[in-house]
Amino acid sequence: MEKYIKQRGLGDIHQKVLNEERLSVEDGRRLYECNDLLALGALADIVRVRKNGDNAYFNYNQHINYSNICINLCKFCAFGCKKEAGIAWEMSVDDVKKKIREHLDEPITEVHIVGGCHPDLPLEYYLDMLRGIKEVRPDVHLIAFTCVEIANFAKVSGNSVQKTLELLIDAGLGSIPGGGAEVFSPRIRQILCEKKLSGDGWIEVAKTAHRLGLKSNATMLYGHIETIDERLEHMDVLRRTQDETGGFMSFIPLAFHSRNTQMSEIAATTGVTDLKNIAVSRLFLDNFPHIKAYWVMLGAKVAQIALSFGADDMDGTVKEETITHMADGDTCQALGHKTLIRLIREAGRIPVERDTLYNVLKTF
Repeated sequence: MEKYIKQRGLGDIHQKVLNEERLSVEDGRRLYECNDLLALGALADIVRVRKNGDNAYFNYNQHINYSNICINLCKFCAFGCKKEAGIAWEMSVDDVKKKIREHLDEPITEVHIVGGCHPDLPLEYYLDMLRGIKEVRPDVHLIAFTCVEIANFAKVSGNSVQKTLELLIDAGLGSIPGGGAEVFSPRIRQILCEKKLSGDGWIEVAKTAHRLGLKSNATMLYGHIETIDERLEHMDVLRRTQDETGGFMSFIPLAFHSRNTQMSEIAATTGVTDLKNIAVSRLFLDNFPHIKAYWVMLGAKVAQIALSFGADDMDGTVKEETITHMADGDTCQALGHKTLIRLIREAGRIPVERDTLYNVLKTF
């Protein structure tokens, strides 16, 4: 394979990977421009094995999307809407607790909570939600509210981001999901999500959370109007932030789904694009412990193949996902843990059930 990689003009990058040297932005650009997926996968696999062996992680989780009412109305989003829209919804705390009770017979270890940036729900609503879930499932880990949502909570409540996070932690918040990062490029955000928290703002919320002891994830939405350079700039910011805080657990490349959005003319990403983003992110983000192949957006089959392109995590059972499916996502609403185990085993990996913070619960 070493000879094969050299023939593809990637011999110097291969040597850097073997020596555990940091790749430059120019190295990342060359990887994106390489059309030999096998070479990219072989390089990324070196890093995957070094960091995680043949373990491939999943967890038993449940998603809650408490409201789709949002002030941002990003052009790439089929989920958010105005409060007066006919498709708008807003769950009460009792509604959320009912959703949790529906799965009390299942060994769920994580509840993943995200929603729109609501214009006027008070901070106490979110605090009561966390407390309410903990009443129903005291031992569950709550990974809740993107950096964008948290900044909005702070704005609506008049608190600082740090104070807002401290109150959320006291109510049961355990970690933060990686959504809302999109692409940090000011050009992209001006065109597609001008009302949304800036990339710098997203990073500052993440840093504040890390300083308070919270772990978080990070994402990148690709496959719309971003350039290769903008993807690399995004990952470079994340890499430098991780050098500073060490608070990121995983990176999750998210494939753009355009249906029912203001960008519906954009074709869906291909398997080549999806696998290339997994591989390049594994190679570039040398200080991230995990790269996640989020099956909800990739599809189970591509996510399975991604386990040979640098990914070491397939996310979890999910139970009910709304955001991608409002963009007519054609994946399942949920996958059983037995299906995840089978997919991982067929890929030649060892299925490992984890908790949110990557503590091993069971190896299959």
